[in-house]
This record gives sequence, structure tokens and C-alpha cells, in this order.
Amino acid sequence: MKNLVMLVDDEANVLSALTRSLIDEPYELITASSGNEALELMKGKNVKVIVSDERMVGMQGSELLAEVKRRSPNTVRILLTGHATLDAAMRAVNVGEIYRFFLKPWDDTQLRYALMSAIEKYDLEAENRRLLATVKSQAMEIKVLEKRYPGISRVQKNATGTFVLSDISEDELARIIEECETELAGGLANKS
Repeated sequence: MKNLVMLVDDEANVLSALTRSLIDEPYELITASSGNEALELMKGKNVKVIVSDERMVGMQGSELLAEVKRRSPNTVRILLTGHATLDAAMRAVNVGEIYRFFLKPWDDTQLRYALMSAIEKYDLEAENRRLLATVKSQAMEIKVLEKRYPGISRVQKNATGTFVLSDISEDELARIIEECETELAGGLANKS
């Protein structure tokens, strides 16, 4: 998956400066000059990180980030501002749940590290969601097997750590394995 980063500021020179500072980084950059434009550009795209100015004509950055959180909760949100007020910072943190907050002028190196960290955060959370879905699917499969073969999910180990299936005879275990292999082969054939 590509590392799509969106930069939002209503000042063209700021967007140019941000783009220049990130030109050598492994990101695909898209820019927007307003909150509404940013929301339109995000449709159908998997934006990993959005960096927005706070003070813009129309929609404020904190409002944009709050809306991004609602529409695309996995997108990592970063706020830039040249007019740091406690109120703006608190609103951005509480409503938009921003990841980082930078004052203008920003330090290019710190911004690059923050973006790298934000991409890692996005990727780790995506992997966690994938693994959780796998675990839930496997738990459901175990429940189905337990209904079909009561006691199959109860596992014991002997003194050497080998699994012992005392309730199931060798013949029954061979039949279960054969049945599972048949079902698996049938499932694979249906996918072809």
C-alpha cells in the first residue's frame, strides 16, 4: 500500500514549502488549499496522514481534522499553526484527536520524523486490525468445530509438551482430518 500523505493550507507558498521539504521522502503527496477541497480529494483514497493548517478561510484546520476523524478514523491527523492559542490546541486535540501539533515555522527534520512515525502508527494499527479479524475468524471456526465435535477444543499436554487428545481415538482423528481436508479441497475448488 502506498504512503499517501495529504497537505492542506490555504497559502500556496506554505504548500510549496511543505512539498519541497518532503520531496525526497517515500510518500505520494496530494495537496489541497481548503478543508472542503481536502475532503473531496480524500473520497475514494486511502490517505494515511493528513497535515493541515489551523487558520484557513472557511473551514478551520481543527474542524477539518474532526471531520476527517469522522469520515476516515484511521487517517493520522497532524495540525500546523502559526497562531498558537491554547484554545485552538485544545480544540484540535479533543475534537480532532490529532497525533501531533506543529508551530509555524516548522522544523523540516522534526516534521519528516513525525510523518515517518505517523506512517508507522497507521501501518501498525492496520496490521493489528487485520490480526484481530483473523483471531475472531479462527475463534468462530473453533466454535463451529466444538459444536460438531464436542471436546475437540479442549487440549492437554503430556510431560514432554506433546498435545494429547485423549477423548478422540486414532481412527476418529484420522476421519476428522480426512473430512477437513475434503472440505478444504472443496473450498479451494470453488474459489478457482
